[in-house]
Amino acid sequence: MALLKTHVALNVTDIEKSVAFYRAMFGVEPVKYKDDYAKFDIPSPALNLTLNLASSVQAGGALSHLGVQVESTEEVESAIQRFTEAGLALFTEDNTDCCYAVQDKVWVTDPDGNRWEVFVVKVEDTAPEKNLVTTVNSTGVVKAVNKPCCG
Repeated sequence: MALLKTHVALNVTDIEKSVAFYRAMFGVEPVKYKDDYAKFDIPSPALNLTLNLASSVQAGGALSHLGVQVESTEEVESAIQRFTEAGLALFTEDNTDCCYAVQDKVWVTDPDGNRWEVFVVKVEDTAPEKNLVTTVNSTGVVKAVNKPCCG
């Protein structure tokens, strides 16, 4: 397969504010921008992001947050600078233990309440002893069990 690109379509209540936010978020201009629609074709990470104007958006819903994993703390710092220059409210975390990993990150929230993080993983697994494996018994029942630490 030549290209894998994730597509995310978000409903937004203010197309102008959302376009301004995502310009700052990804540092690129939209490739399409209409009164009720915008499309960002982001090369890295490979993402086709579309914004669709809606009369209302339920904040939260089933979505926890969105994120972009980068390769270095310098890339997180670059995002912080970009967000600051765009006047976005942000929250930073350095050497935070999150999702059983040590990370540096910056958080921003789009105009409709979608939370985004830009983060680098510095330590992959802070609790390997808690890893689970699944087993399937002869009747097809799946069971999660602790993985032995040395096995």
